[in-house]
Amino acid sequence: MRFTFPKTERLTSKKVIDQLFHRPKPGEPTPIRVKSGSTVPPETFYLFPFRVIYFRQPTSVLPTDGTAKEITLETAPPQADTCQVLFSVPKRTFKKAVDRNAIRRRLREAYRLHKHTLTSPPASIAFLYTAKAKISFEEIEKGMKLALKRMYNA
Repeated sequence: MRFTFPKTERLTSKKVIDQLFHRPKPGEPTPIRVKSGSTVPPETFYLFPFRVIYFRQPTSVLPTDGTAKEITLETAPPQADTCQVLFSVPKRTFKKAVDRNAIRRRLREAYRLHKHTLTSPPASIAFLYTAKAKISFEEIEKGMKLALKRMYNA
């Protein structure tokens, strides 16, 4: 088992990131609809010290404007057995780039060590750091294990 975090697993696509964070306003139609008619919002949950937003593997979908042309969500990673991950630390809470980078480095390391627990990984994941202070690597690692376990069981 290789504990690597290659560049192909990093979420960098602007389209995919926009899809992860798009929240329709009340009354606004969701831009993507699955063939069955249900919408495809990203799944989200909070587990200290993260807010986790993720998409399951993409499916064939129909646009809501009624056109019959099929499209596919832009969340498919290059290989089907991997997922793409984004780590975010708020600038509002941590003013210094040194602090944000240190926390982001800890998040990446915790994910790298425990990503093998996801046997059927989601297509895209965003980990948003929500703690108000820097916490130890052990606490981050504990939260990461629980978050990955929750995604696996969902």
